[in-house]
Amino acid sequence: MSNALDAYRVAQEPYYRPVADEVSLYEAAYSVRMPMMLKGPTGCGKTRFVEYMAWKLQKPLITVACNEDMTASDLVGRFLLDANGTRWQDGPLATAARLGAICYLDEVVEARQDTTVVIHPLTDNRRVLPLEKKGELVRAHPDFQIVISYNPGYQSLMKDLKQSTKQRFGALDFNYPEHDVETEIVAHETGVTTDVAGKLVSIAERARNLKGHGLDEGISTRMLIYAGSLIAQGVAAQAACRVALVRPITDDPDMRDALDAAVATFF
Repeated sequence: MSNALDAYRVAQEPYYRPVADEVSLYEAAYSVRMPMMLKGPTGCGKTRFVEYMAWKLQKPLITVACNEDMTASDLVGRFLLDANGTRWQDGPLATAARLGAICYLDEVVEARQDTTVVIHPLTDNRRVLPLEKKGELVRAHPDFQIVISYNPGYQSLMKDLKQSTKQRFGALDFNYPEHDVETEIVAHETGVTTDVAGKLVSIAERARNLKGHGLDEGISTRMLIYAGSLIAQGVAAQAACRVALVRPITDDPDMRDALDAAVATFF
């Protein structure tokens, strides 16, 4: 079992800058194996937080990037054909439940609702996973925990979690950090100066004010790190911002001009 888990261990401490009491709250939730839901915009640090907590708790982490084509079998497992006939292959959820890993379902609302209901028996006092095709009932390892994340900004009638799913989880809200904290993060992750990092954050703050007024989503912390990394490699600041911040989030010429003007204000 130890060898099977080695591939899922977070070997080195991920850099994570706490912004409130989310670390202590998560530790308390894990101590009682409470399923957790992380809510916040794209690129604000939800996945990095889970990686950090898995490292801090010294627990293996199995991450699943959810998508609309994902089936229940993709999560729990399926029979496969090989030279000797058929064999059962556990999916990531079944693997985590058996071995005692944290299972992280990233952007869970991207999966079909008939897929996400398979997690229900693991998120209450039963802590079991029925493998109906195999005729087996997997009882979750004592160390097992399930964590999901999603972006409430993309909620719709077609893409939202059922109340019967939401109420099985504790929840932590994430957002983009305050200016000074985000500046610290960008500087640390990219190697640019605090002055350059602060300018990048200021550009992002202007763009975030345009969300719902021409932009579907603001510039994320992840995008700032991309821009900072280009600048650290010697790319001119305006060109780096154009490539990493402006062009990815909009194709509208007027909005691009407005964002390019914001970049020019700081660089």
